[in-house]
Amino acid sequence: MIEVENLTKRFGSTVAVDDVSFTVKPGEVVGFLGPNGAGKTTTMRVITGLIYPQSGTVRVNGKDIWEDPVEVRELLGYLPEATPLYDEMSVTDFLRFIATVRGIPRREIPAKVDEMIKVCSLETMAFKDISELSRGYRQRVGLAQALIHDPPVLVLDELTSGLDPSQILEIRRLVRELGKEKAILFSTHILDEANKTCDRILIINNGRLVGEGSPHDLAAMASGETIYSLEFKGDTALFTEKLPDRFKITRSQPGIEGYTGMELTCSDPADHSEELFDLTVAVGGKLRQLSRRETTLEEVFLELTKGGEA
Repeated sequence: MIEVENLTKRFGSTVAVDDVSFTVKPGEVVGFLGPNGAGKTTTMRVITGLIYPQSGTVRVNGKDIWEDPVEVRELLGYLPEATPLYDEMSVTDFLRFIATVRGIPRREIPAKVDEMIKVCSLETMAFKDISELSRGYRQRVGLAQALIHDPPVLVLDELTSGLDPSQILEIRRLVRELGKEKAILFSTHILDEANKTCDRILIINNGRLVGEGSPHDLAAMASGETIYSLEFKGDTALFTEKLPDRFKITRSQPGIEGYTGMELTCSDPADHSEELFDLTVAVGGKLRQLSRRETTLEEVFLELTKGGEA
């Protein structure tokens, strides 16, 4: 597991990470979201031991980055945003090289390489030079090198950046499968990706954590509101007067055929559609349309990162 405790990292007068704390447990996929320059990559580099913080610490499976930096690196698989590959090597030769660097016994290397080629769907590219590979296949090779020593923890920075939709679906499936056993932290700019892949999401802005939880939990934390859209015909003033205090009208404008388009927000997450219908009947009105939706992850992200660079 990953334990980040009161992490602070500065570059000169710039505070890149400001007193950040969180955990990632085994069997959990955690998404790391934030605007450009929010502190995601810096946090990941500290976790992986590439840079050290001014204060705070990180523990990986109980090993501290200050006390056991080598052991921490052995427990991690890391894929940075700019995938570090040797273009002149074939995929197979590169993975053999990484396996050797990782200290895998020589007799086990061929089987390990074959396993990674299968897991990351690289069979058709195994003997091609890396320079010949598309962006999607380069990402797969990068993931294979992060996995080859079977680490319990994976840190993946912008894993799906630049991939086409079919490649994203395949990577999403693979991450979910790996996440059944490993602790996985990955950053992404694709909100839908985090929503569909993650058990939990962390949102960072200006170096500080501003949101944490499941997509549903974050929606409740950001605004705590459910949104109702309706088209009402009748005594709008009476409807508004009788509306319970839990509702707030955020939009009301005349529509066609005497109907008024209205948008209401409600602080109670329960479904009050039936109550709105009954109120319409009680005031002698009609409804042509009534829909309910919860705050989306996109709205949550924008709400929590106001002032950050998009």
